[in-house]
Amino acid sequence: MPKLDKDAEVEVKLDGAAAMLQQAIPAILRRGLFEAPGARIVAVVEFVSTTYTGHAKGEDKDPQVKLRVKLAEVATEGDQIRQLREVMRAMYRQRKMNGTLDEIGPGSQDVDAMVDRLLAAHPTEEEFEVHEDRKRAAQERRGGRVEQFG
Repeated sequence: MPKLDKDAEVEVKLDGAAAMLQQAIPAILRRGLFEAPGARIVAVVEFVSTTYTGHAKGEDKDPQVKLRVKLAEVATEGDQIRQLREVMRAMYRQRKMNGTLDEIGPGSQDVDAMVDRLLAAHPTEEEFEVHEDRKRAAQERRGGRVEQFG
């Protein structure tokens, strides 16, 4: 991979593979996006870089990297949407105060505390596993023996 100058501006583009977005957005929301141009959804998204285009010395073209959506979860309830927007605002304030709004910088960890506070009402991974185990056990009890009288 070529080394970039410290001041090089890297252009970011999304690649064409949108399967994770398809899975993350419930059908009713996809329909709403189609029927109401300009409609918005709020999501937590993880990107992975897939390809890059370097640049030759003396070339006027900026380097470019393509990103693919690796994981995505869409907020579907009003409280989730408000929480994600508050996290976004906190992250914006942090970058603004650190002077890193236009660049990536180390910043502080204030956002971590806000995320922990906002997620306190959401199930933990352990709580989710317990829920799934109970659901499986209930299905097994219901899906037992079938008797026919006649």
